[in-house]
Amino acid sequence: MQSTPNIDQLIPSLDTLTKAAYQAFQDGKSFFGVAHKSISDRLINIFLPEREKKVKPLSPKALLMLQEKRTQLLETDWRDAENGVYPVSLLFENPWEDFFRYYPAVWIDMPKIWERVRNKEYQKFDSEIDREGYPRYYLQNFHYQTNGYLSDMSANLYDLQVEILFNGTADPMRRRVLKPLKEGLSAFASVLAPQIRVLDIACGTGRTLKMIRASLPKASLFGVDLSPAYLRKANQLLSENPGELPQLLQANVEELPYLDNYFHGITSVFLFHELPAEARQRVIDECFRVIQPGGVFVICDSMQKTDSPEEFEVMMENFPAIFHEPYYRHYVTDDLVERLEKAGFQDIKTENHFVSKYWIAHKGD
Repeated sequence: MQSTPNIDQLIPSLDTLTKAAYQAFQDGKSFFGVAHKSISDRLINIFLPEREKKVKPLSPKALLMLQEKRTQLLETDWRDAENGVYPVSLLFENPWEDFFRYYPAVWIDMPKIWERVRNKEYQKFDSEIDREGYPRYYLQNFHYQTNGYLSDMSANLYDLQVEILFNGTADPMRRRVLKPLKEGLSAFASVLAPQIRVLDIACGTGRTLKMIRASLPKASLFGVDLSPAYLRKANQLLSENPGELPQLLQANVEELPYLDNYFHGITSVFLFHELPAEARQRVIDECFRVIQPGGVFVICDSMQKTDSPEEFEVMMENFPAIFHEPYYRHYVTDDLVERLEKAGFQDIKTENHFVSKYWIAHKGD
């Protein structure tokens, strides 16, 4: 007698459908990023033909390895959500309103970028931009952005531009700080959740803080950044979240305005490659000062030459050639483990996910 199939075997599980939706969502962002860059590269090569000579093509092996690492990143992202590190809904969070509002401005801004590239203008700001009180290294047109990090339009375009740059993987790479952060904070299990204090340095538009809030809904969150424009954007973004707003402050991370041993955890996402070497050390020293004994410091930044496949070195050479990143070449060979140890951090571990690298460091009891 032939058995009748169980109906549960015929209907895909909710998890299977959700994972398929997540994969489709990420593939859509990837296809969009590739299409955008394909068109913009053709245009810029028409206006700036000399640029094409500076960029080296990736080998077929490198492209295949990138695809494999992207797949591994997305699998890790899904698994962490499935295991409760953060809500599954966070996987689908996307600033659609900003996308439709500001994507046309990305194209409108391109001729200005091309003009700066042609004229080698790396420190050009409009007259109304206040440049007083900032470190010299910060007054740059990073990525050739109009007015660097000091305008509201720059803040409005930033997240969209970064998602395009990474073909839709910027958020999955950001989320890789959440698991080591939560694991590190488990050392403070006796502390009430609202009394746990977490600082995101160079918080920018607040995107990482928004993810931390989803992962740690009751913790007290703080963010510092040098740009008032980006802090305004962060306040707008974080106001969309229920619960207590993170405390945002305009400050230089080299001189944090907090007491010694104040925070239980600190995060940093895509900051260190935009700092000169001496500033990197000062930032690490300050983070050590304000973190509590037993606290955790999690850094996310670009991959480095020391532990990346040889095939990826072309990417690390292309990046500062395509974008204005004056400190990147030194960063990719800098030993941040040594810098962390010099400051006093212990039990330092590193991880690599796709084209990003992570340092998880602890302050001894």
